[in-house]
Parts: sequence; C-alpha cells; structure tokens
Amino acid sequence: MKTCLKYKKALLVLPFIFLVVDCLAQRYAAALSPEESLKKLNIVNGFSVQLFASEPHVFDPVALEFDEQGNAYVIEMPDYPYEVEPGKGHGRIRILKDTDGDGKIDKSIIFADNVTEATSMLPWKGGLIVTAAPNIIYLKDTNGDGKSDSSEILFSGFFQNNSEAQVTSLKLGVDNWIYANNNGQSGKVTLSKTPGAAAVEVRGADFRFRMDRNVFELETGPGQFGQTIDDWGHRFFTQNSIHLQQAVIPWRYTHRHAFLPTSKFNVTVTDHEEIMFQETAPPYWRAERSARRNKAYKESNLNRIEYAEDRFSGASGSTVYNGDAMPKEFYGNIFTADVSGHVVHRDILSPSETSPVLVAKRPENEKDREFIYSTDPWFRPVTFSVGPDGYLYILDYYRQHIETPVSIPDDLKADMDFMAGSDMGRIYRVLPDNTTYKNVSVNLKDASSVKLLDYLSHTNGWYRTQAQRLLLERQDKSIVPMVNKLFSTSADPITRLHLLYVLEGLNSLNASIISKGLQDSSPGLRENALILAERYPETLPLVLKLINDPSKRVALQAALSLGEFKDQRIIPAFVEIIQKQGQNDWFRSAVLSSVTGSSPELLKALVSQNSFFQNVEPWKLSFLQDLSNIIAARHSKTQFLTYLDILSLPAMNGSNLQVSALKGLKMGLNKNETLKETAAKITMDSESDIKASYELLKKL
Repeated sequence: MKTCLKYKKALLVLPFIFLVVDCLAQRYAAALSPEESLKKLNIVNGFSVQLFASEPHVFDPVALEFDEQGNAYVIEMPDYPYEVEPGKGHGRIRILKDTDGDGKIDKSIIFADNVTEATSMLPWKGGLIVTAAPNIIYLKDTNGDGKSDSSEILFSGFFQNNSEAQVTSLKLGVDNWIYANNNGQSGKVTLSKTPGAAAVEVRGADFRFRMDRNVFELETGPGQFGQTIDDWGHRFFTQNSIHLQQAVIPWRYTHRHAFLPTSKFNVTVTDHEEIMFQETAPPYWRAERSARRNKAYKESNLNRIEYAEDRFSGASGSTVYNGDAMPKEFYGNIFTADVSGHVVHRDILSPSETSPVLVAKRPENEKDREFIYSTDPWFRPVTFSVGPDGYLYILDYYRQHIETPVSIPDDLKADMDFMAGSDMGRIYRVLPDNTTYKNVSVNLKDASSVKLLDYLSHTNGWYRTQAQRLLLERQDKSIVPMVNKLFSTSADPITRLHLLYVLEGLNSLNASIISKGLQDSSPGLRENALILAERYPETLPLVLKLINDPSKRVALQAALSLGEFKDQRIIPAFVEIIQKQGQNDWFRSAVLSSVTGSSPELLKALVSQNSFFQNVEPWKLSFLQDLSNIIAARHSKTQFLTYLDILSLPAMNGSNLQVSALKGLKMGLNKNETLKETAAKITMDSESDIKASYELLKKL
C-alpha cells in the first residue's frame, strides 16, 4: 500500500493504466501453474506431496469421495461466492479417471451438472447422496454411461442464503447414522419418504439421518464446513475461527426434557489455542480491514483486537486420518485446513484422565510450524479425503480471494476479482518419503456378503466403512450367525465394533450380544454397547457397573444411558455419580438431562446421605441451582411442593444452599411468562428476604 501511494505522485508523468496494473500486481499475486504451486508447498520431514488432479480435469473442488469400486467423485463449486438461483448454478460432480495407472488423473467425466450449492456427498446404493441447499438429493446413473440420469429430493427446507453456512459435511458414522453440519441455521426440513409428517426445525443444531429407516433428527452442533467422526463414533467439527470442537453430549440426551439450563454441549478440544503458523503475509484487504477495525476498537476503548494473520479464521475440512499408507503413529490424527492461512494443521487426539472430553495436541515436531504450509497465497485447502489406497488427499480450491464479499468494505473490494481462479483447482496426495505410489484396484460391489465381513478387519478404515455400508444396504440376514461368531472370536476391538453395528443394521441385536459388549476389554466398545443397551432393560445391572468405569467417556455414557431406564435403582446410581463425578459439569449435565435425574427425588436422596451438603463446595451450589432451575421451569405443582419441602429440611439450612436454590428457582420461573411477576419478588439480600421468598413460593 505504501509503495502504491508513492506512485500517486507520478500520475502526471505515467499513464494511469500502468499505475493501476502495477499497484494491483503488488497487492495480489498472480496464479501459478499446478507444478509451480506444488513447489511452494512445504511439508514436515518424512513426507512428500504429489499432484493427483488439476485443471482441466477438475475445477474448484470442495469434496472428494471414492465409491465401492474405487471411482473418485469430486464436487466442484465454481459459483462461489455469489448466490445462484437453485437449478441455474454451474456446480458439477465429476468422475476422475487415471487411465494409465500412474497415480495422476488424466481424464474426467461430468457425472452431474447444474448442481446448485453442492458441498458434500456420500455413496449410497450405487448413487450419491448430495447436500445441495435447500435440499439433500440423491443422484444415480441407471444406464451405466457414467452420467446421472436419476435425481430425487430426499430432504428439503434447509437454509440457502449463504454458501458459507449451509448444510454440508456428510459423514457415515459407525453407528449406521449419516451426520451433517447445518451451522445452526434455521430451516423447516421435510423428508420426501414421510409425506404428511411435521417439518423439523433445525435452528441451532446439526442433524443426522438413516437411509435404511427413513428417520431424521437433530444433533449437537453447530458445525460449519468440516466434520469428522473417529473409529468409536466421537464427532468433531470446525467453525471458522475454532479449528476443532467435539460434540460431547448428543442432542437426543440434552433434549429429553425442555428445561436443561445450558444449550451448549460441544467444546473446543485444543490445548494450544487458535494459533497457526502462517508463512504468507496477509492480503492487502485483510491487513487494511483489520487496521481499521482495531483503530475503531481503540477509539471506543474496547478491549478487543482483530488478528489479520497467524490465527485460524477459515478453518475447514477436519478429517480423522484412518488409512494405512502413512506411519502408524498418524492413525487417528485429525487434519484441519485453513483457507485463509494456506496451511494444513495436524492434531493428535488423546483421552483425558479427568474429563470425558478428548484433548487435541500439536505433535512435538510441529510445535512451531504446520504439517503443511504454502507460500503460494492462492493455495486454499478446503477439505480432505482418505482413499482406498490409504493415502491422505488434500483438496485445493485455488482462488485468489476466498472471503465472501459481504465481509469486505466496498472500497477494498473494488479492485478484487472474486472469481479469479474459478477455472482452476488442484487435488494433492500425501505420501511418506521413499514411497512409490502403487495404483489400487478395488471392487467391493461384486464381493459377497461373507467377503465383506473380512473387510471389516482391514487396516484402512475406508474398506471397513464401505463394507459396513454395503452390508447395511443389502440387508442380507443370512450372515447373522457368522457375525455373531466373529463378534465373540475377533481379537480386534474395532472389528468387533463394526460387527456390533452390522447386527444393529440388520435388526439382529439381542441382550446377550449387548451384555458381551458391556464387558468388552475395549473402552470404545463398552461405550457403544451402552448406547445400544438402552433398548434392553435386562442389561441394566451391567450398565450400573459402568458408572465407575476407569474410562471417563464410558462413565459419562453410562450416566447418559441410565436416564433411558425406568427402575428404582436409577436414583441411587445418580446419587453415586454426583458424589463421585459431580465436580465435572459434563457429568452433572448428564444426570440433569434425564427426567429422573432432574426430579425432587434426586435431591431427597442426596440430602439423606447427610454428609453431601455438609461440605458446601462451589460445584454443589452450581448443581443445586441448576436442579432448582429445572424444577421451577417444569412448573409441576406436585414436584414444586415436594421440592420446597426438601429445601426446608435441616440439612438444607445453610445460607449458601438457600440462596443457590432460590437463584435457580427464580431463573426457572422467569422462563414462564405468567410467572415472571412472581419471580421478580424473590429476593435474597438478607435472611428475612430468603424466608419471605420461600413463603411466597409455597403460596404460589
């Protein structure tokens, strides 16, 4: 900018057009060829990057999936960042072909075109499920010519006004559910297979659905462009400036009743803040915009700063690597891209000894650098894929500008071409050094159901996922006896988990299998068995044992699952959970999320322990306040009176206890429009105020 200003003095002696061209050239770099841009990629020692595909075979790639025959499908989004009328966009889905087996694409076929706002896809029954706001559609080639000739709307009603915040990131979980991000946007979603059913409002949530059962439900979120699920079903997602979050408690538990005080059940899992090591200078517009904003913050005496670089601001595409082509220590790592910083970031996930939340850490050799960085400012990594060859693939949108125009002041975007690069696109493959790529031939489509069971033990997760999906699609119950036998004899816990959900998908589970799962040596399998045990009341004795499991994830799931049982043993179990795990707010939420765990009976049982409220710790006051909040918000006359009677017991006479309970009761009453006036009269400034407030509540 300073250099360009100097040139203004030369306007009288130089042609204006040359001035403009020269200044713009300094502001924004020109595009590079695929080969030149590849040279600008810097990856950690021990790895190399190969070009897998580029223009003219692929443009503007945003999703890559390999079907059961190894066919590579890529979604192209050339219209971004401008909105296009549905059905009139230029979006495409291509099939990429490597005809000579050298590992590089040399041919492509347009599978579908004019697919507006398509952002993600999954193979299903020989076709593709595609998110294309406001719909999720199903495309299929029925005559074998490589082009889609069948299109069906599966779901409709999703938000569609901003391509950065639409339905996306389809992922098939090991539990047979397909998960998607919705960025919390409002939308009344309907399913074509259930005409007449009430539309589902998806505001504030992500969602999941099952193609085999035509069901759809909300899920904890919200995530943006980037979602991944690990081997054990733990779900993670990105949100622009937050590069990695974990959905800790699923929506189906947190909404068992409508009165749980908090609505946020996901959390950032990184231990290293949102810092990235960017090796390119911020673009002119971003540096200038940040400077202006920071100046305004300072003038307004706001303790706030906007970073123009070195902080995640365009995080996307989080992907758990579950292939077998990289060293074993990379298995289970999460890769996240940042389109603004031109980097690929790596996290190592580890369980916590004190919390059910996993911890994401930088690798030791990446403490001061990223797994990949580029000095080409057009490098825009958006997401990843793991192929049947076991390698990690990186999709490079390759644009001069990636920010939506609505976020940039008019004077700064006046000389910006937001479509520059819409005729380009690259996909890279990451390989260990000294590795020669070998083409992999795949055809699971023609494999027998028995053979597919073998693939559930494959070291590359791609095979396991495709095999389980195909078994779900086929519904071949003749394999059930073999699955049962393998579940009892397999030495690999991940294989046993897939087998468990194959049985679930074939509607062939039973209490005996679940009981084995609840006693499995693998924490991940015990955790999933608990979810399935909710369907079998006879498994309750084993479920009760797991509230003290050494794995915090298993213990949390036990607390959540107990709320699905109806039995007199549940209250004592919840008391034990609160006593032993109550310092952790996730366990408190797990108990309070159930109807039984948020009843006066729970407080009565805690009071009967005598010692529980003798030592009044902050977390106990927090728990009491939340429980009181729920009781008041529920506004059941019987529960309310019972609860007030318990609060009047001698064990609850401490002023801190009384105040915390009153705070919660006041919050709960405030949620009812007809009771807000009464809530306003509740005061806690003195002992007389507290006494008067309780008398008021009893009259209420």
